[in-house]
Amino acid sequence: MMQKLVVLKLDGDLSQGVKVTLEIGAEGDRASIEVQGYLPSKPEIIADYQLWRTTYRSLSDFRITPVNIHVGTSLNEHLNKCRNLNNKLSEQMNSWLNCNSFRPVKEKLLKQLTLDDTVRVLIKTSDTWLRRLPWHLWDFFEDYQKAEVALSAPEYEYLPKPKTTTIGGKVNILAILGNSEGILIDKDRELLEMLPDSETTFLVEPQRSQLNKQLWEQDWDILFFAGHSESLEDGKSGNIYINETDCLTIEQLKYGLKKAVNQGLQLAIFNSCDGLGLASQLEDLHIPQIIVMREPVQDLVAQEFLKNFLEKFSSGESLYLAVRESREKLHGIEDKYPCAVCLPIICQNPAAIPPTWKGLLKKLEPRTGQPQLNQYKTRSYSKPLSFQKVLLLSLAIAGLVMGVRWLKILQKWELQALDHLIQLRPPEKQDKRILVITINEEDFQLKEQQQRKGSLSDLALMQLLEKLDSYHPRAIGLDIYRDFPVDAKYSNLATRLRNSDRFYGICEVSEGEQKPGIAPPPEISLQRQGFSDFVVDSDYVIRRHLIAIEPSSTSPCTTPYALSARLAFHYLQSQGINVNYTQHGELQVGKIVFKQLRSHMGGYQQIDDRGYQVLLNYRSSPSLTQVAEQVSLKDVLTGKVNSSLIKNRIILIGVGASSAGDIFLTPMSEMPGVIIHAQMVSQILSAVLDGRPLLQVLPFWSEVVWVLSWSVVGGTIARCFQTIVPCGLTTGAALVSLYGFCYYLLIQGYWIPLVPSVLALGMTGGSVVVFRLQQINSNDSIKL
Repeated sequence: MMQKLVVLKLDGDLSQGVKVTLEIGAEGDRASIEVQGYLPSKPEIIADYQLWRTTYRSLSDFRITPVNIHVGTSLNEHLNKCRNLNNKLSEQMNSWLNCNSFRPVKEKLLKQLTLDDTVRVLIKTSDTWLRRLPWHLWDFFEDYQKAEVALSAPEYEYLPKPKTTTIGGKVNILAILGNSEGILIDKDRELLEMLPDSETTFLVEPQRSQLNKQLWEQDWDILFFAGHSESLEDGKSGNIYINETDCLTIEQLKYGLKKAVNQGLQLAIFNSCDGLGLASQLEDLHIPQIIVMREPVQDLVAQEFLKNFLEKFSSGESLYLAVRESREKLHGIEDKYPCAVCLPIICQNPAAIPPTWKGLLKKLEPRTGQPQLNQYKTRSYSKPLSFQKVLLLSLAIAGLVMGVRWLKILQKWELQALDHLIQLRPPEKQDKRILVITINEEDFQLKEQQQRKGSLSDLALMQLLEKLDSYHPRAIGLDIYRDFPVDAKYSNLATRLRNSDRFYGICEVSEGEQKPGIAPPPEISLQRQGFSDFVVDSDYVIRRHLIAIEPSSTSPCTTPYALSARLAFHYLQSQGINVNYTQHGELQVGKIVFKQLRSHMGGYQQIDDRGYQVLLNYRSSPSLTQVAEQVSLKDVLTGKVNSSLIKNRIILIGVGASSAGDIFLTPMSEMPGVIIHAQMVSQILSAVLDGRPLLQVLPFWSEVVWVLSWSVVGGTIARCFQTIVPCGLTTGAALVSLYGFCYYLLIQGYWIPLVPSVLALGMTGGSVVVFRLQQINSNDSIKL
């Protein structure tokens, strides 16, 4: 399980459309991934929201400005109408968020996050309507149970270091109990008084001067308000009613609140109505975390949320998960209080990391007489460990890391690290030995395709082959299943398929009852058949190239070689280059040996390694689909393709239309199956003819030595540098060097252990530091 921060920057509005920038990173680190997307205009969402809002606000007993609100219909009818409108709004939002232009953003989210990750999702926008939307209704949050959403202003400032209290102190809370006309806020007071390890100062219907004095003269961790409040229609400001006569804006408390932030205020909770306008003004003051209610809120809803949140947060739950769990518990009272689950919302300063209850309690203050600035700079350590002990520790930790790796625990992260490095490689030129003919949506509508059976009709195939053969290609591969005979009226096509020595078709290997397999075209001999099967990893990404298999005799597909291998071997054999197997059973094409990939090689541990597999070294390009020239079926049939693009090339014919479902994930993007076949053909040709490196792994003993070396580096750095800053900087430089080595060696064709090496370096260095800190504590030798 990892802690992730997801930021969605929304630039635009629902009327004109929204430009989306997605950032994903580990909690506390800079974003490591950025993706662009777009959400089209959808003003219907505003209309649906306004209708729901009007209906919802006609309910009574809110903590809003104390006025009477009346319902014109029966209560049950009104509640049902409110729920139905909320469901409609949910459908509209999810339809909007599932549009094609937003798809790259959502797919990157699903690829980078796991269901076990704890995720903070920040919606960063200044548009009032986008901030008002109930983002909790996005179906993404149904799947990711440890994710919670927050709003964030697009402009913010990094916060000053808060003034801290001593270890063992209490959480200081300033609770403002404002105008309570028509509502019951005594329950809020009871809940705050029951909090463990806290000291709460209550201001009951205070005067403005009293409130301002407390903000200036005391240090607060949490600011709490209960009573009547409202936001103005622009959604950018609001009022709180602190007593029966005084209504204050946040602007009127501006300097007191700024002082509180500088003194360490971490969280503001407004358990009152319609708080988004208040939150907008509070964000301008850079308060780290704010919790408000999006709309008017009934007494019981506010009290239930506060009770559950305080219980969860004070017992050690993270702020975001405490809000989510407390919010979702409101579902149990939605029979009487509709849409309660959508009311609480966090507003987050992106520069701040959410506090924990324990973190608010345990804050270290420098001892009397020493400036806080020097607290860490002057910390020194006892006598360093001997190098022999560091070496033994390095051996133990490297062995532990390699053992954990052997158990497949690191495989997911190693594959993701490989994908990341592949994405960074410099672009390569297109492979001029290959031409890809794609059949797209437009090609399905051609007159030649009117009587097609599958993706390509007999007539279109016959005309296509006649065109191609006239330009003398080296080989033709059809990546479309044709497990049926050619129609009798196209006997010329059947004859061409039977007699051609350069046309190859595909079939699919069977794997039990769940996958019965697909037969090859009946006109094509076994020697011109290639299987189309890909090896897919557990995250559905294709990283391996399956070259050959031993098919079952009961399978409808009995060819031993992949389509990519058949085409590449045909091309090479026409140039006098033979395909053999060494005495060790390894595939050798010309002078190049293709090292077979097995379990426990590289980052792969427990995998299905049947057949002859190698790592797939994708040809890098600005668009990964541009491994070779591409033309459409229509272009070829209408004579728009230059003969030079066909002559002496391998021609691959396949479906490029996404509606056909022949789309697969690769380390860089989604890709049609025919393009993956082209990548595989190019890998073989480029390795044999151009000397392009194949992607391979080190022997196991070499990987052990590599990981051990970085473990020793981490231990040595921690041993040699006796202060935190130089130690941290040097460790950072070592990690950058490790990253650079792995990237460079990947370009040279070697997949080097990155994740195990990072773990070994960090764990060994950390262990040495912990060991020395224990010595320091035992000798009482910290100098503060």
